[in-house]
Amino acid sequence: MSELDQYDYELPPHLIAQSPAVNRTDARLLVVDRGRGSLEHRHIRDLPEFLRANDCLVVNDTRVVPARLVGRRTRTGGRWEGLFVELGEHGLWRVMGKTRGKLSPGETITLVNADGHGDTQLELAARQPDGSWIARPRSAEEPFSLLARVGRVPLPPYIRKGEMVESDREHYQTVYARTPGAVAAPTAGLHFTESLLRRLESQGVTIVRLTLHVGLGTFRPITADTLAEHKMHSEWGCLGQEAVDAIAACRQRGGRVVAVGTTSVRVLETAAAGEEMGTGSEPVDRSAGETAVGEVPVPISSRAVCGTLRPFTGRTDLFIRPPYQFRAVDAMLTNFHLPRTTLLVLVRAFGGDILIRQAYEEAICEEYRFYSYGDAMLIV
Repeated sequence: MSELDQYDYELPPHLIAQSPAVNRTDARLLVVDRGRGSLEHRHIRDLPEFLRANDCLVVNDTRVVPARLVGRRTRTGGRWEGLFVELGEHGLWRVMGKTRGKLSPGETITLVNADGHGDTQLELAARQPDGSWIARPRSAEEPFSLLARVGRVPLPPYIRKGEMVESDREHYQTVYARTPGAVAAPTAGLHFTESLLRRLESQGVTIVRLTLHVGLGTFRPITADTLAEHKMHSEWGCLGQEAVDAIAACRQRGGRVVAVGTTSVRVLETAAAGEEMGTGSEPVDRSAGETAVGEVPVPISSRAVCGTLRPFTGRTDLFIRPPYQFRAVDAMLTNFHLPRTTLLVLVRAFGGDILIRQAYEEAICEEYRFYSYGDAMLIV
């Protein structure tokens, strides 16, 4: 068995959630206690029972843009499908696309709006080494306003083959989404309601915001033979001074830093690592606190080894894999992730390899709902 095979598992197709819970807080919650080595079945609405006064809940306020594009080649009328990836300098877009035949620089795509009518044209400027295109919209309209008119919700392919329904515009967005730029939702955050956040704040939990614009790479399986050979995708993130100060105050009060989602974890750990991590692509090789795949587990402290947390703005390609010493995060809320992905590797590094494998087996046995619109796990 290869190293990557140990991050594989069989999931019955009917457990892949095709829509969210009717009420966000009715999603199921598998509570994983690392100290006790225990699993407990609850619901998201029970989250206040597991968070304490003085804890700090860190959420990713990225806003998913309607990045899925449908159009036709202006010259030939051939169908074109694409995805807005990110906004570049001077209003240029980076897009991925597919069509019959070969596209050429200077060619235009006529984007089709939600009503099915031809809308703005997108001029293809230059093809990139990864197959994407730098493109220029032939419109002076603000980019995200334009996308709101011509774009569709960028659902992952395992949800209705990527075909949205109108309710996805609300469902595939966190209630605290603020900063546009993501092409996939930070899915652990989809479980929160304004009411639940108020309940947590009323019991003394501090809500802290950061931003990580989730990119295409989040869904891609690891194709390298080993984790060490995998080239991690990079994503833009920001942790501001106000957030840093709030987390420091939480630490001083003896509270825990509870990250909502792997995206929040990556920004916090990038900011805590600082110069020691370099570009972020290689974890510090320490054995304390975690075990490598297949090893007998050692006691895992529920407290991170506190690093110096500094404001961070920029791209991170941090790949958290065992062995890894967490510096900023004490607990994590996360959904159930696809096999052989960097997200699953991160969760197993945080929760302990054997315990998280047991948790996934239990979730499948108890028919939890998996992936973006599915249920969640709280690791404490």
